[in-house]
Amino acid sequence: MAETKYIFVTGGVSSSLGKGIIAASLAKLLQARGFKTTIQKLDPYINVDPGTLNPYEHGECYVTEDGAETDLDLGHYERFLNVNTSQANNVTTGRIYQSVIEKERRGEFLGKTVQVVPHITNEIKERIQLLGNNGDYDIVITEIGGTVGDIESLPYIEAVRQLKWELGDENALVIHLTLVPYLAAAGELKTKPTQHSVKTLMESGIKADILVCRTEHELSDDIRRKLAIFCNVRQEAVIQSIDADTIYDVPNMMLEEGLDTVTLKKLGLPDDTTPKLERWNEFLKRHKNPKSEVNIGLIGKYVELQDSYKSILEAFIHAGAENEVKVNIESIHSEFINENTIHHKIAHLDGILVAPGFGERGIEGKIDAVRFARENKIPFLGICLGMQMAVIEFARNVLQLKAANSTEMDPETQHPVIDLMEEQKDITHKGGTMRLGAWDCHLTENSLVSRIYGKADIKERHRHRFEYNNKYKEHLENAGMLSTGINPDTGLVEVVELKDHPWFIGVQYHPEYKSTVASPHPLFVDFIKAARTYSRKKNSASLAPNQ
Repeated sequence: MAETKYIFVTGGVSSSLGKGIIAASLAKLLQARGFKTTIQKLDPYINVDPGTLNPYEHGECYVTEDGAETDLDLGHYERFLNVNTSQANNVTTGRIYQSVIEKERRGEFLGKTVQVVPHITNEIKERIQLLGNNGDYDIVITEIGGTVGDIESLPYIEAVRQLKWELGDENALVIHLTLVPYLAAAGELKTKPTQHSVKTLMESGIKADILVCRTEHELSDDIRRKLAIFCNVRQEAVIQSIDADTIYDVPNMMLEEGLDTVTLKKLGLPDDTTPKLERWNEFLKRHKNPKSEVNIGLIGKYVELQDSYKSILEAFIHAGAENEVKVNIESIHSEFINENTIHHKIAHLDGILVAPGFGERGIEGKIDAVRFARENKIPFLGICLGMQMAVIEFARNVLQLKAANSTEMDPETQHPVIDLMEEQKDITHKGGTMRLGAWDCHLTENSLVSRIYGKADIKERHRHRFEYNNKYKEHLENAGMLSTGINPDTGLVEVVELKDHPWFIGVQYHPEYKSTVASPHPLFVDFIKAARTYSRKKNSASLAPNQ
């Protein structure tokens, strides 16, 4: 292909309409037609990255293979495309201004007054084109965060306007995602919010090429024609995006609406292939037609906001489909788990996952949940902080080191079975300074975890400051908590498991980040398989006649 094509996805009327899912769905369709496609997200907030943001503020922080702390939409991109993203796939206003200010300090703009236009907009354009310049991709899709008209989004919209003019109409197009609300009192869909949103976009000098309309009800031909006329687009470029049962339905819905066909036509690309979605549709079939179900407890501190554990929830969907099992997730706030409530909240579960997190709030509830899973032989998976809680629980209740703790929660603890990593002790800046990205791990031969992975050496993504304290390794192993995954360079314990438990694994890394539709993560797949086995045994026991 002569040059990379660029697609920009903007939003109007309301946030949370699903720009990321639309971008990922279009990318999936284009990829399924044979085009090398990637997606990037431009975020208007001034944080350099979401690494220091509370999950209640921004949902989970997604970590890429190269160690970038990014927006959770990058998780959607990877889960849909089964292709790794990187630091270049997520750009924030903070990173843009930081780069421009550093250039100014180095004297690169010597004699010039540094301004939003052209210096900030030029930096944005460079970041947009970074992924396309190396020739790895035929099409780069760029999602602009926020909505048109937001003050903080103006430099991005201006950069898109300039870039669209520079590249030409056949090399760049704008998809505008907007809302067509249904007013129950009037009993009709209203197009005026979309018209105003498109007008605002045009006031910034950008004409939408394609409209994607989020709606709760079918768009009639009359409404499509009205939108086309008043928003200055062709009628076939008015795409309906009706509410779906699952986000994984959206690529097929966009295929039916012809979003990929209109896109290819406007970019002057060949439309002579049919998207190959066999693997995708096989996943959907298994997901929608489960043969059994399991109940999994997600023990966390941020359960009020589902996006806080987005990648974990999606990994369960992938693993459930792989096992033809419906996974019912019960989100349980660890702050409300104690010896009086634990049996009621946890005893009925088929599996327990103790989730990642930071800080001391809700820690004792997580430890109680680990103990219940260990003593009652319930399948257990601990991730990052969840793994650390498993170590603390075992040290307290099996080794009888009652003061055992993490120095994150108690800096003066008598038994720091979890301690601050040595290289972290002199760090004062919080942003981007944890152990991040993919690290090697060697699995012990004949361990449960090595059987699950089917190989001895793996690479998984990390996001943590505190680690298993190797001073207690011998005591823990002698008592039955085995260290079955070790970083070969640092000696860091990455995986623990119990030898007298049917399925009990804690991992310091985040396996959820690498689970995709095409490649469900083996740990989640086997965890759900173990939960199904546990459920069947439990049900068989309850149905057995009294002896």
